[in-house]
Amino acid sequence: MKKNAKMEAGSSSQFPDKPERVKGASISSRLGSMFPKIEPFVPRTDHDPNDLRSWAKRTGFVSDYSGETRASASDKNDSAGFDLERGFDHRNGGSSPKIEIDPVLGRTKPNQGIEIEPLVKNENQRRRKRDKPVLGDGEDERKVGLNGVNGNVNGVNGNGNGNEVPVVTPSAAEAKKEEEVAEREAKIEVYPALEEEAHGGGWRLPSEMKCGLRDNPGFVPLMYYGLQHYLSLAGSLIFIPLIIVPAMGGTDKDTANVISTVLLVSGITTILHSYFGTRLPLVQGSSFVFLAPALVIINAKEYRNLTEHKFRHIMRELQGAIIVGSIFQSILGFSGLMSLFLRLINPVVVAPTVAAVGLAFFSYGFPQAGSCVEISIPHIVLLLIFALYLRGISIFGHRVFRIYAVPLSVMIIWIYAFFLTAGGAYNYKGCSPDIPSSNVLIDACKKHAYTMKHCRTDVSNAWRTAEWVRVPYPLQWGIPIFHLRTSMIMIIVSLVASVDSVGTYHSASLQINSKAPTPGIVSRGIALEGLCSILAGLWGSGTGSTTLTENVHTIDMTKVANRRAVEVGAGFLILFSFVGKVGALLASIPLAMAASILCFMWALIVALGLSTLQYGQTTSFRNIAIVGISLFLGLSIPAYFQQYQPESSLILPSYFVPYAAASNGPAHTGSQTLDFAINALMSLNMVVTFLVAFVLDNTVPGSRQERGVYIWSRPEEVASDPYFLSDYALPKRVAKWFRWAKCLGV
Repeated sequence: MKKNAKMEAGSSSQFPDKPERVKGASISSRLGSMFPKIEPFVPRTDHDPNDLRSWAKRTGFVSDYSGETRASASDKNDSAGFDLERGFDHRNGGSSPKIEIDPVLGRTKPNQGIEIEPLVKNENQRRRKRDKPVLGDGEDERKVGLNGVNGNVNGVNGNGNGNEVPVVTPSAAEAKKEEEVAEREAKIEVYPALEEEAHGGGWRLPSEMKCGLRDNPGFVPLMYYGLQHYLSLAGSLIFIPLIIVPAMGGTDKDTANVISTVLLVSGITTILHSYFGTRLPLVQGSSFVFLAPALVIINAKEYRNLTEHKFRHIMRELQGAIIVGSIFQSILGFSGLMSLFLRLINPVVVAPTVAAVGLAFFSYGFPQAGSCVEISIPHIVLLLIFALYLRGISIFGHRVFRIYAVPLSVMIIWIYAFFLTAGGAYNYKGCSPDIPSSNVLIDACKKHAYTMKHCRTDVSNAWRTAEWVRVPYPLQWGIPIFHLRTSMIMIIVSLVASVDSVGTYHSASLQINSKAPTPGIVSRGIALEGLCSILAGLWGSGTGSTTLTENVHTIDMTKVANRRAVEVGAGFLILFSFVGKVGALLASIPLAMAASILCFMWALIVALGLSTLQYGQTTSFRNIAIVGISLFLGLSIPAYFQQYQPESSLILPSYFVPYAAASNGPAHTGSQTLDFAINALMSLNMVVTFLVAFVLDNTVPGSRQERGVYIWSRPEEVASDPYFLSDYALPKRVAKWFRWAKCLGV
């Protein structure tokens, strides 16, 4: 061999050591023209470091942009054979394509070729990197086959049988500079909010909560956080009785008693779910999912002409239907069938179904609120100002307007309505607000009776007639009435409620810095929701009890996801339910105000439902087509069933007509019971939307990533991860009695 020969290479670096000249050195001159001059990458100063697209395109890397991994270009080159023309050579140490699961979003990630590896590697990766020889380390002169640079070139193969060229080692200063550049690039984060969990290797969001799931800040902070949590949910907890009780022919006193019952049942069921359900800090209560079917049963032709004890009779009908539907829901959970059903429930099903729950009341919302536009419009505007425009304003470290938008707006508009009433805005000559419109003899007063009833703040006599102390008790309205037609309706509705709860479980579990529950834990939660709805049916709250969809919004607003705080707040609800005047005060809210609040709450449910699409590919034509078709048919098909009721439009108010299709729908099977159930179910927007979305999502081809399939935790993680165990496991004294129920994640 000839020594001290000068070699022309594609690198501009000068090397102090003179490498040994090898056979076939003439190839090196050809390599100089073959390989372009490669300069180390230096990021632009005017470039947004959070946008890796241009960097990935320039260097050949492909980032998944999911915010889960951090790049290390030098580590990647060390762990795989790198080919300058063909990229990474998987035959020489490169890793094969793998399927990864996005643990935050709960879906599979696409195989996008060469990805940026996490900085935290497992032991095998560290050992492979440590043992792999590095060019220039340990030897001044190292010979490699040309395959180590560019595969076969002019007959030179990678097994060492061809011509060889000396390895060119960069200077220590330049090597260090390139390493610093690569390290700086590697530390660029797409979403800095994500960090790797130190234990178990899982991923979770950094805790931004003021009070975490298992924190114990003390009793006084827990009282504050608990009351704050329930005040932010006030619009969902107390306004359903203001709709259904007057529709059932109940008095103001009946409305106050039902509100007290709702508070009691919500407190009891929340505590039960916190101890024996999923154990997530989720408030249970009267759900809007059960409101539409309740209105369908209330406005059936069979109950329109009842005069004596109309309220009690319809309430007993609702109680019987709720109990039967809840038993079905409990069986679905305790039997483990819910774990199998979970495989068919995905964000593309949950999103339109939950959205349809809010859209079902578009014909009730503003038509009812419009009876007093001078009250309802300012109320809606004030709600929007508090919830949107002033949401970032902090007072003594608390975002008061964002958290207490509903109670603050109620107090302000209630005072405003009081001054309107006291100032004579709703005084009409010769007309008394205490006389029902059906008994008004003067024609001039009939057109004002509706306005006085919905707008005046002194029209309710609930405060005068309610007791100071009243304890709601089971079967307070009488023995429940069981009919097959109403029971069939509630069985299907309980299934829709379960789908709603599944989406809430998944979203809330990721939101509170925890992993998604196992299918068994989800089944346990659904089973307990069924038991809680049975209690709601026995006490007679008018609707079933389920996990409120608004929990996700409340946790995001308050930054409190504490199990103890929710339990303390539930205790306060139980105490308030024993004070009859509390229910009477809430029952005195003018109906126009209640309707304007519900307009905001129903719109919020629509938004929360559609936000579930973030777990799938929102740009996928498959997904947007399924959601669009489901929502459209979910509104259009019920409208078809609702048009077969010419008599109802003459008897019922316009906002109740869509809920009166059960007795006059187009279905005629020869069985009145079956006709009633079919007409009622097909007139419910959420039921039709769920059926269409469920069928399409499970029959239209699509990848798991495209569909955004929910990824639930594995049962073995309960035993291996102590944090997971403390999040979801039942209390030890309770778990020992349910060791047989492995399907419930015990």
